[in-house]
Amino acid sequence: MSNDTHDAAETAQDDVAETGDGYALRVRVLNEQGLHARPAARLAQEAQKFACDISLALGEERVDAKSILDILTLAAGHGSELELRAAGPDARDALARLGSLIRNRFR
Repeated sequence: MSNDTHDAAETAQDDVAETGDGYALRVRVLNEQGLHARPAARLAQEAQKFACDISLALGEERVDAKSILDILTLAAGHGSELELRAAGPDARDALARLGSLIRNRFR
């Protein structure tokens, strides 16, 4: 893992906040085209690797982060602020990984 990737993973882990029913993380969409089909698919595939429940919100709209179709319905453009929430056995690790993925523009 490169230093940049390692630093991003540490930063994502540090930004994960404990909530009453799990964990939450706020991230901003950095890639120019926003959360279009390819990054939405990548996000859903990564989310599916975790046993916990994971949701993604843009404003008041909250969707299942394990569903590409749900993610696409958010129509999150460049600069959108998203909130990831997770509850379950590996929730903190899931949010750290997904946050890192988003911050690294899905690379």
